[in-house]
Amino acid sequence: MGKVAVGGGNPIVVQSMTNTDTRDVAATVEQIAKLEQAGCEIIRVAVLDQEAAAAIKQIKQSISIPLVADIHFDYKLALLSIDAGADGLRINPGNIGDQRKVAAIVSACRDRQIPIRIGVNSGSLDKRMLARYGSICKEAMVESAMENIRILEDMDFREIKVSLKSSSVLLSIDAYRLMAEKVDYPLHVGITEAGTKDRALIKSSLGIGMLLYEGIGDTIRFSLTADPVDEVWAAYELLRVLEIRQRGMELISCPTCGRCQIDLIRLAEEVDQAIRAWPEPLKVAVMGCIVNGPGEAREADVGIAGGRGFGLLFRKGQIVKKVPKAEMLEVLLNEIQASRTASEAHIDK
Repeated sequence: MGKVAVGGGNPIVVQSMTNTDTRDVAATVEQIAKLEQAGCEIIRVAVLDQEAAAAIKQIKQSISIPLVADIHFDYKLALLSIDAGADGLRINPGNIGDQRKVAAIVSACRDRQIPIRIGVNSGSLDKRMLARYGSICKEAMVESAMENIRILEDMDFREIKVSLKSSSVLLSIDAYRLMAEKVDYPLHVGITEAGTKDRALIKSSLGIGMLLYEGIGDTIRFSLTADPVDEVWAAYELLRVLEIRQRGMELISCPTCGRCQIDLIRLAEEVDQAIRAWPEPLKVAVMGCIVNGPGEAREADVGIAGGRGFGLLFRKGQIVKKVPKAEMLEVLLNEIQASRTASEAHIDK
C-alpha cells in the first residue's frame, strides 16, 4: 500500500484513523503529522461525501504515509477518492450495489494498484447472515467476509486485506482464527468499539496480543475512545512486549509498598509521559527502594531508585551517583537523553 508492504514476511504494520472532519484539511493534516511522529505507518480517513473525497488530494500533499479512504455504500466516493490519490480503500463490495458499480471500483483499483480492505463488523453484520446462522457468531462473520472476497475474486482482483472486528474479544479471536484457516490474504486485526482508553487498552491488548502470538495478523489498530496518538503508542508497546518489533522505550517500575520513601506513582507517571514520544528502544526503571531497586532492575539501561530525601541513579544495576530528591526526575531524563544517541541505530523503523 503506497510504499508500505503488508503481509508475507513483512513487519506487522501499525495503523490508526483520524477523528477530524476530513473536509477540514488543515486539522486532518495536523493530526496525521502527530500520528506520523508517533510511528503510525498507515492512516485511514472517513469519506462521508464528495468534499471529503476531494480533500484527500490536498491531504496527501502534506503527509508521508499511505492513506486509506473509508467508504460505505456510495461507489462514486470510492472512485473520487482513488482519483484524489488514496492509497487504499476500506469498503464492503456487498453493500456498494450492483455488479457494475463494484466493477468500476475494481477497475480503478487495478489500474492504480490500490488494495481493498474488506471490513466485517459484528455490529453491522448482514441480515442474511444473521438469518442464516441465527446469531452473531464466528461462522457468520467469516461467511460475510468470504462472500465479499468472492465478489472481488470473480473479477480477478486479489489485492485484498480482510478484517473481522467485534467488541467481543473472544468472538474476534474466534473469527480471525477461522478466517486464517481459509485464506492467505493479509489480516488487519483489531477489537472494535473497545471502549474508553483504559478499558480498550485491556481488551485490545488481550485480543490483538493473542492473535499475534499465534502468528495471525499483518496490520493492527488499537481502537480507543481517546486521542489516536495513544492508539499508535499502544500498538508499538504491544509489539515490543511480544518481541515482534522494537520501537519505543520500556518503563519498568515497582509496585508501591511500605518501604517506599518517595512519591513513586507521581515520579513514574512523569517519566512515562516524558519518554513516550522517544522512539529509541531503551529500558528505563523507576524504583521505590534503594535497597533492592538497582538489583531488581539490573537489566534496565538506566534507572533511579528513591530513598528518604534522595535517589540513586544507576545503569545496568550499577549505581552511578546519589541525587537529591528534588533533582531525581531531571537527572534521570538527562541520563536517558544521553543514552538515546547510542541506541538510535537499533530503532525498528
